[in-house]
Amino acid sequence: MSRRLTNIMVTGGAGFIGCNFIHFLFSTESGFTGKIINVDSLTYAGNLESLADIETEYGGKRYFFEKADICDRPQIERILKQYDIDTIVHFAAESHVDRSILGPETFIRTNVMGTFTLLDCARNYWKKADGTMRDDVLFHHISTDEVYGSLGETGYFTETTLYDPRSPYSASKASSDHIVMSYYHTFGLPVTLSNCTNNYGPYQFPEKLLPLMIANIRDGKNLPVYGEGKNIRDWIYVEDHNRAVWLIVNKGRTGEKYNIGGENEWQNIRLLHKVIELTCAELGKTPAEVEKTIVHVKDRPGHDMRYAIDCTKIKTELGWTRKVTFEEGLKHTVQWNLAHKEWLDHILSGEYTKWIEKNYNKR
Repeated sequence: MSRRLTNIMVTGGAGFIGCNFIHFLFSTESGFTGKIINVDSLTYAGNLESLADIETEYGGKRYFFEKADICDRPQIERILKQYDIDTIVHFAAESHVDRSILGPETFIRTNVMGTFTLLDCARNYWKKADGTMRDDVLFHHISTDEVYGSLGETGYFTETTLYDPRSPYSASKASSDHIVMSYYHTFGLPVTLSNCTNNYGPYQFPEKLLPLMIANIRDGKNLPVYGEGKNIRDWIYVEDHNRAVWLIVNKGRTGEKYNIGGENEWQNIRLLHKVIELTCAELGKTPAEVEKTIVHVKDRPGHDMRYAIDCTKIKTELGWTRKVTFEEGLKHTVQWNLAHKEWLDHILSGEYTKWIEKNYNKR
């Protein structure tokens, strides 16, 4: 195995995890010296402002942005050829469960058809003259633990756990996982795949749980909790996730999948109390008063009860370990969100969307 890792296409690089991955690649820790081509369609959750520092320092030299839909075959074919792409790290996805319940079609289009288009274009571009596939290239697919369904009070998801998706979002990701592996088995396309648990950290879109709660505490708004708040999630700091992805891309066995987990389970209501505690400490508010604003709302359909990842494989095979404790990561996340109030409000106000329409959508 001798992967080039010279010209990396990052799909969804303007999104939460993708932009953090790009920041990580340009850090000294990664050791990466090649070029990054960020391909993003800039939907509501994509924000180029999160990469403004990267653009300033590396734009046109080692960092290139391409506004493109991953379902647009001619565009993807052009980008692969123009930049001589040898590695694809595929983050791009519709990922909000509530939105998938309200409008499933977008999730099927992006997560299933978009992944298929990328795979098929890569297969054609990386095919050698004799019809065999190059072995110095890689397609890495980012997936989720939600494809496995829901756990009871005990047990963990492993790489061999049968898929049992419960929402249009998780079903679309499960479908894309199967298509990725089919391209490995049928066409010999070099792939790796990772299933990760809940991420948190800087640049997360403000409708997600943690940034939403932090903002509502800051603004004195109600804190909505689904049902009794007893659903359990395993949380990982986004940098630890991206370190794992980079290890897989460099050293992971072709055709294998790796679970990435935080080994850090929190009941939603318990997590909210912790966020209240940390946010109030930063703002000088009284936690007892803020807790009165917790409002229990009707649970969403098909709400999985518990996720928990067994990440023994990536730890033993690749030597991955988490570096950020939950206390450290959560405190930093609270501080970052409070410090970037204008950034978050700018996104939610729709002003950023207007800027995209003016500067990019007519290209």
